[in-house]
Amino acid sequence: MKENSIDPRQDIDDEQEIDLLELAKKLWDSRRLIIKWAILGAVAGIIIAFSIPKEYTTEIRLAPESTGQGASAGNLGALAAMAGISMSSGGGKDAVSPQLYPDIVSSLPFSIELFDVKVTNIKGDKSETVREYIKNDISAPWWSVITSLPGRIIGGIMSLFTDAPATDDNAEPNLFRLTPEENGIAAALAQRVSVDVNGKTSTISISVTMQDPMVSAMLADTVAERLKKYVVNYRTNKARADLEYAQKLNDEARDDYYAAQQRYANYTDKNKGIILQSMRTEEERLQNEMSLAFNLYNTTAQQLQIAKAKVQEITPVYTIVQPATVPLAPSKPSKMLILVGCVFLAIVAASAWVLFGRDIVRSFKTAIKTENSDENSSTTSTSKGK
Repeated sequence: MKENSIDPRQDIDDEQEIDLLELAKKLWDSRRLIIKWAILGAVAGIIIAFSIPKEYTTEIRLAPESTGQGASAGNLGALAAMAGISMSSGGGKDAVSPQLYPDIVSSLPFSIELFDVKVTNIKGDKSETVREYIKNDISAPWWSVITSLPGRIIGGIMSLFTDAPATDDNAEPNLFRLTPEENGIAAALAQRVSVDVNGKTSTISISVTMQDPMVSAMLADTVAERLKKYVVNYRTNKARADLEYAQKLNDEARDDYYAAQQRYANYTDKNKGIILQSMRTEEERLQNEMSLAFNLYNTTAQQLQIAKAKVQEITPVYTIVQPATVPLAPSKPSKMLILVGCVFLAIVAASAWVLFGRDIVRSFKTAIKTENSDENSSTTSTSKGK
Protein backbone atom coordinates (compact mmCIF):
# COMPACT_ATOMS: atom_id res chain seq x y z
CA MET A 1 0.00 0.00 0.00
CA LYS A 2 2.84 2.36 0.83
CA GLU A 3 4.52 1.74 -2.49
CA ASN A 4 1.36 2.58 -4.51
CA SER A 5 0.49 5.76 -2.53
CA ILE A 6 1.01 9.06 -4.39
CA ASP A 7 1.99 12.29 -2.64
CA PRO A 8 -0.42 15.10 -3.76
CA ARG A 9 2.27 17.73 -3.18
CA GLN A 10 4.46 16.04 -5.78
CA ASP A 11 1.61 16.27 -8.33
CA ILE A 12 1.23 20.01 -7.64
CA ASP A 13 4.97 20.57 -8.10
CA ASP A 14 4.91 18.62 -11.36
CA GLU A 15 1.96 20.68 -12.64
CA GLN A 16 3.70 23.94 -11.72
CA GLU A 17 6.86 22.81 -13.47
CA ILE A 18 4.86 21.90 -16.58
CA ASP A 19 3.09 25.30 -16.50
CA LEU A 20 6.40 27.16 -16.25
CA LEU A 21 7.82 25.16 -19.12
CA GLU A 22 4.76 25.95 -21.23
CA LEU A 23 5.06 29.66 -20.44
CA ALA A 24 8.76 29.63 -21.28
CA LYS A 25 8.00 27.82 -24.55
CA LYS A 26 5.39 30.46 -25.44
CA LEU A 27 7.90 33.22 -24.86
CA TRP A 28 10.56 31.45 -26.88
CA ASP A 29 8.21 30.81 -29.78
CA SER A 30 7.25 34.50 -29.81
CA ARG A 31 10.80 35.78 -29.36
CA ARG A 32 10.71 37.68 -32.64
CA LEU A 33 7.62 39.59 -31.54
CA ILE A 34 9.24 40.39 -28.20
CA ILE A 35 12.40 41.59 -29.96
CA LYS A 36 10.32 43.83 -32.22
CA TRP A 37 8.58 45.33 -29.21
CA ALA A 38 11.95 45.84 -27.51
CA ILE A 39 13.25 47.68 -30.59
CA LEU A 40 10.13 49.86 -30.63
CA GLY A 41 10.67 50.54 -26.92
CA ALA A 42 14.27 51.52 -27.59
CA VAL A 43 13.20 53.91 -30.35
CA ALA A 44 10.55 55.42 -28.06
CA GLY A 45 13.14 55.73 -25.27
CA ILE A 46 15.57 57.55 -27.56
CA ILE A 47 12.85 59.94 -28.71
CA ILE A 48 11.76 60.65 -25.13
CA ALA A 49 15.32 61.04 -23.83
CA PHE A 50 16.30 63.56 -26.49
CA SER A 51 12.99 65.44 -26.24
CA ILE A 52 13.42 66.31 -22.56
CA PRO A 53 15.48 69.53 -22.12
CA LYS A 54 18.79 69.27 -20.31
CA GLU A 55 18.88 70.45 -16.71
CA TYR A 56 21.99 71.63 -14.85
CA THR A 57 22.27 71.51 -11.06
CA THR A 58 24.55 73.67 -8.93
CA GLU A 59 25.10 72.65 -5.31
CA ILE A 60 26.52 74.77 -2.50
CA ARG A 61 27.39 73.29 0.89
CA LEU A 62 27.57 75.43 4.00
CA ALA A 63 28.72 74.55 7.51
CA PRO A 64 27.17 76.75 10.23
CA GLU A 65 28.94 77.61 13.45
CA SER A 66 28.27 75.61 16.57
CA THR A 67 25.25 76.68 18.57
CA GLY A 68 27.31 76.68 21.77
CA GLN A 69 28.42 80.14 22.88
CA GLY A 70 31.56 78.94 24.62
CA ALA A 71 34.22 81.28 25.90
CA SER A 72 32.86 84.35 24.12
CA ALA A 73 29.67 84.20 26.18
CA GLY A 74 31.74 83.89 29.35
CA ASN A 75 33.87 86.89 28.48
CA LEU A 76 30.80 88.92 27.60
CA GLY A 77 29.15 87.93 30.87
CA ALA A 78 32.23 88.99 32.82
CA LEU A 79 32.24 92.36 31.07
CA ALA A 80 28.56 92.82 31.87
CA ALA A 81 29.11 91.86 35.51
CA MET A 82 31.85 94.48 35.83
CA ALA A 83 29.39 97.06 34.52
CA GLY A 84 26.68 95.85 36.87
CA ILE A 85 24.45 94.62 34.01
CA SER A 86 22.61 91.29 33.94
CA MET A 87 23.06 89.28 30.75
CA SER A 88 20.49 86.60 31.62
CA SER A 89 17.94 86.12 28.88
CA GLY A 90 14.98 83.79 28.79
CA GLY A 91 15.73 82.63 25.28
CA GLY A 92 16.28 79.02 24.59
CA LYS A 93 17.22 77.43 21.33
CA ASP A 94 17.18 79.35 18.09
CA ALA A 95 13.64 79.40 16.67
CA VAL A 96 14.98 79.21 13.10
CA SER A 97 16.70 75.85 13.29
CA PRO A 98 18.46 74.43 10.22
CA GLN A 99 15.56 71.98 9.82
CA LEU A 100 13.37 74.96 8.85
CA TYR A 101 15.71 76.15 6.07
CA PRO A 102 13.97 74.06 3.35
CA ASP A 103 10.61 75.58 4.32
CA ILE A 104 12.09 79.09 4.28
CA VAL A 105 13.59 78.70 0.80
CA SER A 106 10.43 77.13 -0.64
CA SER A 107 8.17 79.75 0.91
CA LEU A 108 6.32 82.21 -1.30
CA PRO A 109 7.97 85.39 0.09
CA PHE A 110 11.46 83.95 -0.46
CA SER A 111 10.62 82.97 -4.06
CA ILE A 112 9.12 86.39 -4.78
CA GLU A 113 12.32 88.08 -3.57
CA LEU A 114 14.27 86.15 -6.22
CA PHE A 115 12.20 87.55 -9.10
CA ASP A 116 14.46 90.59 -9.60
CA VAL A 117 17.79 88.74 -9.41
CA LYS A 118 19.84 89.41 -12.55
CA VAL A 119 21.23 86.34 -14.34
CA THR A 120 23.27 85.84 -17.52
CA ASN A 121 23.19 82.85 -19.85
CA ILE A 122 26.21 80.66 -20.52
CA LYS A 123 26.94 82.44 -23.81
CA GLY A 124 27.07 85.79 -22.06
CA ASP A 125 24.94 87.51 -24.68
CA LYS A 126 21.72 87.82 -22.66
CA SER A 127 21.07 89.28 -19.22
CA GLU A 128 17.64 89.24 -17.62
CA THR A 129 15.84 88.74 -14.35
CA VAL A 130 14.94 85.34 -12.95
CA ARG A 131 11.29 86.16 -13.55
CA GLU A 132 11.91 86.83 -17.24
CA TYR A 133 14.13 83.75 -17.58
CA ILE A 134 11.52 81.36 -16.18
CA LYS A 135 8.76 83.00 -18.19
CA ASN A 136 10.52 83.15 -21.57
CA ASP A 137 13.50 80.78 -21.63
CA ILE A 138 12.38 77.62 -19.83
CA SER A 139 11.44 75.04 -22.46
CA ALA A 140 9.33 71.90 -22.09
CA PRO A 141 9.05 68.60 -24.02
CA TRP A 142 7.00 68.69 -27.21
CA TRP A 143 4.23 66.56 -25.73
CA SER A 144 3.56 69.18 -23.06
CA VAL A 145 1.79 71.19 -25.76
CA ILE A 146 -0.64 68.30 -26.22
CA THR A 147 -1.14 67.58 -22.52
CA SER A 148 -1.72 71.25 -21.68
CA LEU A 149 -4.11 71.82 -24.59
CA PRO A 150 -7.32 70.97 -22.66
CA GLY A 151 -6.38 73.35 -19.85
CA ARG A 152 -5.61 76.12 -22.31
CA ILE A 153 -8.93 75.63 -24.07
CA ILE A 154 -10.83 75.75 -20.77
CA GLY A 155 -8.85 78.79 -19.64
CA GLY A 156 -9.51 80.55 -22.94
CA ILE A 157 -13.23 79.90 -22.67
CA MET A 158 -13.33 81.11 -19.06
CA SER A 159 -11.40 84.26 -19.96
CA LEU A 160 -14.23 85.24 -22.31
CA PHE A 161 -16.57 85.58 -19.34
CA THR A 162 -14.15 87.18 -16.86
CA ASP A 163 -12.28 90.46 -16.91
CA ALA A 164 -8.61 89.66 -16.30
CA PRO A 165 -6.63 92.54 -14.75
CA ALA A 166 -3.84 94.04 -16.81
CA THR A 167 -0.39 92.79 -15.80
CA ASP A 168 2.88 94.68 -15.84
CA ASP A 169 6.12 92.70 -15.79
CA ASN A 170 7.98 95.67 -14.30
CA ALA A 171 5.53 96.13 -11.42
CA GLU A 172 6.42 94.86 -7.96
CA PRO A 173 4.51 91.68 -7.09
CA ASN A 174 1.79 92.11 -4.50
CA LEU A 175 2.39 89.24 -2.10
CA PHE A 176 -1.14 89.53 -0.74
CA ARG A 177 -2.67 89.19 -4.21
CA LEU A 178 -0.51 87.56 -6.85
CA THR A 179 -1.52 87.19 -10.46
CA PRO A 180 -1.82 83.65 -11.90
CA GLU A 181 1.38 84.24 -13.85
CA GLU A 182 3.32 85.37 -10.76
CA ASN A 183 2.00 82.46 -8.75
CA GLY A 184 3.04 80.02 -11.49
CA ILE A 185 6.55 81.50 -11.71
CA ALA A 186 6.94 81.34 -7.92
CA ALA A 187 5.81 77.69 -7.89
CA ALA A 188 8.22 76.79 -10.71
CA LEU A 189 11.05 78.56 -8.89
CA ALA A 190 10.29 76.76 -5.62
CA GLN A 191 10.49 73.41 -7.44
CA ARG A 192 13.90 74.26 -8.87
CA VAL A 193 15.46 75.49 -5.61
CA SER A 194 15.91 73.06 -2.74
CA VAL A 195 17.73 72.90 0.59
CA ASP A 196 18.78 69.75 2.40
CA VAL A 197 20.15 69.64 5.96
CA ASN A 198 22.36 66.77 7.07
CA GLY A 199 21.38 65.96 10.64
CA LYS A 200 24.68 64.23 11.43
CA THR A 201 27.18 66.73 10.05
CA SER A 202 24.87 69.81 10.23
CA THR A 203 25.94 70.79 6.72
CA ILE A 204 23.44 72.69 4.57
CA SER A 205 23.20 71.76 0.88
CA ILE A 206 21.60 74.30 -1.46
CA SER A 207 20.73 73.00 -4.93
CA VAL A 208 19.45 75.00 -7.88
CA THR A 209 18.42 73.30 -11.14
CA MET A 210 18.09 75.32 -14.32
CA GLN A 211 18.34 74.65 -18.05
CA ASP A 212 21.30 77.05 -18.33
CA PRO A 213 24.41 76.18 -16.28
CA MET A 214 25.44 79.81 -15.73
CA VAL A 215 21.96 80.76 -14.52
CA SER A 216 22.01 77.78 -12.18
CA ALA A 217 25.33 78.82 -10.62
CA MET A 218 24.43 82.50 -10.30
CA LEU A 219 21.06 81.80 -8.73
CA ALA A 220 22.52 79.22 -6.33
CA ASP A 221 25.04 81.79 -5.09
CA THR A 222 22.25 84.34 -4.61
CA VAL A 223 20.04 81.87 -2.75
CA ALA A 224 22.88 81.04 -0.36
CA GLU A 225 23.51 84.74 0.36
CA ARG A 226 19.80 85.48 0.83
CA LEU A 227 19.37 82.52 3.17
CA LYS A 228 22.35 83.58 5.29
CA LYS A 229 21.04 87.14 5.41
CA TYR A 230 17.59 85.95 6.45
CA VAL A 231 18.96 83.84 9.31
CA VAL A 232 21.34 86.58 10.46
CA ASN A 233 18.56 89.18 10.47
CA TYR A 234 16.27 86.89 12.43
CA ARG A 235 18.81 85.85 15.06
CA THR A 236 20.14 89.37 15.59
CA ASN A 237 16.79 91.17 15.40
CA LYS A 238 16.34 91.46 19.19
CA ALA A 239 20.00 92.27 19.77
CA ARG A 240 20.00 94.96 17.07
CA ALA A 241 16.88 96.52 18.59
CA ASP A 242 18.65 96.56 21.97
CA LEU A 243 21.70 98.10 20.31
CA GLU A 244 19.63 100.88 18.76
CA TYR A 245 18.01 101.60 22.12
CA ALA A 246 21.40 101.60 23.89
CA GLN A 247 22.76 103.96 21.23
CA LYS A 248 19.80 106.30 21.76
CA LEU A 249 20.30 106.33 25.54
CA ASN A 250 24.01 106.93 25.12
CA ASP A 251 23.44 109.85 22.75
CA GLU A 252 20.95 111.43 25.14
CA ALA A 253 23.27 110.91 28.14
CA ARG A 254 26.19 112.39 26.22
CA ASP A 255 24.17 115.48 25.28
CA ASP A 256 23.01 115.89 28.89
CA TYR A 257 26.58 115.54 30.16
CA TYR A 258 27.93 118.05 27.66
CA ALA A 259 25.14 120.48 28.57
CA ALA A 260 25.80 120.08 32.33
CA GLN A 261 29.52 120.49 31.75
CA GLN A 262 28.93 123.65 29.75
CA ARG A 263 26.63 125.12 32.42
CA TYR A 264 29.22 124.45 35.12
CA ALA A 265 32.00 125.99 33.05
CA ASN A 266 29.95 129.08 32.23
CA TYR A 267 29.00 129.59 35.88
CA THR A 268 32.56 129.27 37.19
CA ASP A 269 33.86 131.64 34.50
CA LYS A 270 31.30 134.31 35.38
CA ASN A 271 31.79 134.07 39.14
CA LYS A 272 35.55 133.62 39.37
CA GLY A 273 37.02 135.35 42.46
CA ILE A 274 33.65 135.94 44.13
CA ILE A 275 33.38 134.36 47.57
CA LEU A 276 29.75 133.98 48.55
CA GLN A 277 28.11 130.98 50.18
CA SER A 278 25.16 131.06 47.80
CA MET A 279 27.49 131.02 44.83
CA ARG A 280 29.47 128.13 46.29
CA THR A 281 26.23 126.22 46.82
CA GLU A 282 25.17 126.83 43.21
CA GLU A 283 28.61 125.79 42.00
CA GLU A 284 28.44 122.55 44.00
CA ARG A 285 24.96 121.86 42.63
CA LEU A 286 26.14 122.34 39.06
CA GLN A 287 29.19 120.20 39.74
CA ASN A 288 27.00 117.42 41.18
CA GLU A 289 24.71 117.59 38.13
CA MET A 290 27.77 117.32 35.91
CA SER A 291 29.04 114.31 37.90
CA LEU A 292 25.68 112.58 37.76
CA ALA A 293 25.44 113.25 34.03
CA PHE A 294 28.96 111.87 33.57
CA ASN A 295 28.17 108.72 35.56
CA LEU A 296 25.02 108.16 33.49
CA TYR A 297 26.95 108.78 30.29
CA ASN A 298 29.66 106.36 31.38
CA THR A 299 27.07 103.67 32.23
CA THR A 300 25.25 104.02 28.92
CA ALA A 301 28.59 103.88 27.10
CA GLN A 302 29.35 100.55 28.77
CA GLN A 303 25.87 99.28 27.92
CA LEU A 304 26.41 100.34 24.33
CA GLN A 305 29.66 98.40 24.08
CA ILE A 306 28.03 95.33 25.60
CA ALA A 307 25.12 95.59 23.13
CA LYS A 308 27.59 95.77 20.24
CA ALA A 309 29.43 92.74 21.58
CA LYS A 310 26.13 90.88 21.96
CA VAL A 311 25.22 91.49 18.31
CA GLN A 312 28.65 90.28 17.24
CA GLU A 313 28.39 87.24 19.49
CA ILE A 314 25.03 85.93 18.24
CA THR A 315 25.65 86.69 14.56
CA PRO A 316 25.97 83.26 12.90
CA VAL A 317 28.97 82.50 10.75
CA TYR A 318 28.81 80.09 7.83
CA THR A 319 31.80 78.37 6.29
CA ILE A 320 31.47 77.63 2.58
CA VAL A 321 32.48 73.99 2.21
CA GLN A 322 31.64 73.85 -1.51
CA PRO A 323 31.18 77.12 -3.41
CA ALA A 324 29.00 77.65 -6.45
CA THR A 325 30.61 76.51 -9.70
CA VAL A 326 29.17 76.37 -13.20
CA PRO A 327 28.20 72.71 -13.85
CA LEU A 328 29.87 71.14 -16.87
CA ALA A 329 27.50 68.19 -17.39
CA PRO A 330 23.71 68.06 -17.17
CA SER A 331 22.21 66.41 -14.12
CA LYS A 332 19.15 65.18 -15.98
CA PRO A 333 17.60 63.63 -17.91
CA SER A 334 19.42 60.31 -17.60
CA LYS A 335 19.18 59.12 -21.20
CA MET A 336 20.47 55.64 -20.45
CA LEU A 337 17.98 55.14 -17.62
CA ILE A 338 15.10 56.27 -19.84
CA LEU A 339 16.26 53.97 -22.64
CA VAL A 340 16.59 50.94 -20.35
CA GLY A 341 13.23 51.69 -18.74
CA CYS A 342 11.41 51.92 -22.07
CA VAL A 343 12.99 48.70 -23.34
CA PHE A 344 12.09 46.92 -20.10
CA LEU A 345 8.48 48.11 -20.23
CA ALA A 346 8.23 47.05 -23.88
CA ILE A 347 9.53 43.55 -23.08
CA VAL A 348 7.13 43.23 -20.13
CA ALA A 349 4.20 44.39 -22.27
CA ALA A 350 5.12 42.01 -25.09
CA SER A 351 5.50 39.09 -22.67
CA ALA A 352 2.13 39.88 -21.08
CA TRP A 353 0.54 39.95 -24.53
CA VAL A 354 2.07 36.62 -25.51
CA LEU A 355 1.23 34.86 -22.24
CA PHE A 356 -2.18 36.28 -21.44
CA GLY A 357 -3.39 39.01 -23.76
CA ARG A 358 -3.46 37.00 -26.97
CA ASP A 359 -5.40 34.13 -25.38
CA ILE A 360 -7.87 36.53 -23.80
CA VAL A 361 -8.52 38.27 -27.12
CA ARG A 362 -8.91 34.93 -28.91
CA SER A 363 -11.37 33.63 -26.33
CA PHE A 364 -13.29 36.91 -26.51
CA LYS A 365 -13.51 36.70 -30.31
CA THR A 366 -14.55 33.05 -30.10
CA ALA A 367 -17.28 33.90 -27.62
CA ILE A 368 -18.60 36.63 -29.92
CA LYS A 369 -18.58 34.30 -32.92
CA THR A 370 -20.36 31.60 -30.94
CA GLU A 371 -22.99 34.07 -29.79
CA ASN A 372 -23.52 35.33 -33.34
CA SER A 373 -23.81 31.79 -34.72
CA ASP A 374 -26.34 30.90 -32.03
CA GLU A 375 -28.40 33.95 -32.92
CA ASN A 376 -28.25 33.08 -36.63
CA SER A 377 -29.27 29.48 -36.03
CA SER A 378 -32.18 30.53 -33.84
CA THR A 379 -33.30 33.02 -36.48
CA THR A 380 -33.11 30.34 -39.21
CA SER A 381 -35.10 27.82 -37.19
CA THR A 382 -37.75 30.41 -36.47
CA SER A 383 -38.14 31.30 -40.15
CA LYS A 384 -38.42 27.61 -41.12
CA GLY A 385 -41.12 27.06 -38.52
CA LYS A 386 -43.17 29.85 -40.06
